Amino acid sequence: MSDPFDGTERSLGQLVASATAEMSALVHDEIALAKAELRQDVKRGGMGAVLGLVAAVVMLFSLPMLSFALAYAINTWTGGHNGNGGWNLVWCFLLSFAFNMIVGGLLIAIAWAQFKKVKPPEKSIASAKQTAAVMQNVKPHPRPEGVPAAEVTMAKAQTVARSSV
Repeated sequence: MSDPFDGTERSLGQLVASATAEMSALVHDEIALAKAELRQDVKRGGMGAVLGLVAAVVMLFSLPMLSFALAYAINTWTGGHNGNGGWNLVWCFLLSFAFNMIVGGLLIAIAWAQFKKVKPPEKSIASAKQTAAVMQNVKPHPRPEGVPAAEVTMAKAQTVARSSV
């Protein structure tokens, strides 16, 4: 970009083209910043989703197998293997179920913690707010006195059209 104080005057078309190019670059940079922040948050959210899915799969598919194995292991551990009877199988199955629910609950807690780490793109939001604040303070180019606004707008449009050709 040229120095505005170098003593040379730039035409209105050059000023508009320069402002348009700078605004375009600013918008592209803000989009790139938002993408970078969102990509990081999507990875965190994806990890939480994967852990939640693993928890659901563990709870769904392993309950029958783990419940039977654990129930019979408890029954054996309490003396059912030597003919003394041990604990009733109902209590063994209930303990097996409780153990599986605790494991599933822990996996869900880990998945929830991963989901809570996802946050909004704070840098992009702050940058967009800063850009909006700057744009609100921009004042339009002063119009010559005695010339209607429609004529000034038409003259600007023709100047821009000529300078862009």
